[in-house]
Amino acid sequence: MVGVVVQMKTLLLMPVIWWALMLPGRAEMKCGAAQVKVTPPAGTGIAGYYHFRVADGVLDDLYARALVLDDGRNRAALVTLDFIGTPRELVEGVRAAVEKASGIPAAQVMIAATHAHTGPELGGPLRQARKPGAVPVDPDGAQAAYFRGLPELIASSVTEAQQQLAPATVSAVRGDCPDLTFVRRFYMRDGSTGWNPGKLNPDIMLPAGMPDTELQAVFFGPVPADLRRAACRAAFVSFSMHPDTVGGTKFSADYPGVLARLIAGYHGADCVTLFGNGACGNLNHLDVKWPRAQSGSYEAERIGTVLAAAVFRAEKQAALSTQGPLRVKSVTVPVELPAVSAEEVEFAQDALRQHTDGAGGGFMALVRAHRVLDLAAAAGKPLLLEVQVITLGREIAWVSFPGEVFTELGVALKKRSPFARTMPVTLANGNWGYIPDRRSYAEGAYEAVSARVPAGTGERLVDEAVKLLAELHAAP
Repeated sequence: MVGVVVQMKTLLLMPVIWWALMLPGRAEMKCGAAQVKVTPPAGTGIAGYYHFRVADGVLDDLYARALVLDDGRNRAALVTLDFIGTPRELVEGVRAAVEKASGIPAAQVMIAATHAHTGPELGGPLRQARKPGAVPVDPDGAQAAYFRGLPELIASSVTEAQQQLAPATVSAVRGDCPDLTFVRRFYMRDGSTGWNPGKLNPDIMLPAGMPDTELQAVFFGPVPADLRRAACRAAFVSFSMHPDTVGGTKFSADYPGVLARLIAGYHGADCVTLFGNGACGNLNHLDVKWPRAQSGSYEAERIGTVLAAAVFRAEKQAALSTQGPLRVKSVTVPVELPAVSAEEVEFAQDALRQHTDGAGGGFMALVRAHRVLDLAAAAGKPLLLEVQVITLGREIAWVSFPGEVFTELGVALKKRSPFARTMPVTLANGNWGYIPDRRSYAEGAYEAVSARVPAGTGERLVDEAVKLLAELHAAP
């Protein structure tokens, strides 16, 4: 009987809570969400590895998922793609299409990739042509037509989301999901730093860092909130881990796709879940102490299920958050790139030829070759990296980084942020490869060797993000 009375009191209080949120002077928060299928045609190259793969089918579809926020004075859009990254040319094309179709300013659109390794190759003809076994894209074929129409296709998710704008409640949660994401760099017995050195490897001493196991989620529900139902129109989930579990030659959204399906199973079929990958540059799902194989679609199902369970568990602590104001600000950070010599370019071209001819040359030779050729293509021009911040009230913040940022940098950002809920969103508004912390450059191994940007770049980006966060938090 006591429980019934408590529930009745809570339900009676909901109109009071909603009235309080809508007091004079408070802007009415609205949200709209939509998802659009962006699965490429069969025969399209698959991204994620240094060898070329061609898609021969679809395991599960890829989506562009959009969330549009409007506080009555300002409007912004967040878009997540089941892709490996967001090339700057694609970002600019999508932003222009969004502004033209919806009126949302291009600068107020954040576009991020989940980093799925079973999406389309987006590096362009130059990068694709470097991969052993690659075939030219037919300019009159289905693949070329898909890429030409991709910016408008992605932008349509925003226009559809904008059409769904309606008053919304906002609630944010924080939880923990241990034993799911792991540092993939290790200190080895011989004094080196190993990268994915294999399960049960006796030469592993200890991980070269600690993973960030925190998950965060923001839910956008109907107004007035109905505690009798689990209905939710949209969710944004933030967690840090490489989505590279499925493999093979079929398109798949990997574990973020599983997560979206499971959240919709609870919150309703119309609930759109955006997954923002946190600082995961040196994290993946492989537990070297667990002998079981961890690849294939079944592993994506396991991971997505565990992560969804952590979200549902944390959701019990959800409480209504502040409704606004909504603010967006960004800064462009110029980064001087390392110079490469003619001899290095010759080495890189020779390494690629050896692989193409089947003569080998080693994985790390390929890694160095791609790095050198990318730097040579920059022709000495500084790299312009965008850091974008979207904030909601003085509690919730999304921060974009244009690459695979190391977990240490993401943790530092969250600790330094004045916002209680700060979500780093990586591979957003650009894709410039690995961005390790300064220490990891000195330790070497795959990510440090691959990185195009010099040591200290990650720390600079965090500093710039903290400045933006402080400015927006202090704004009246």
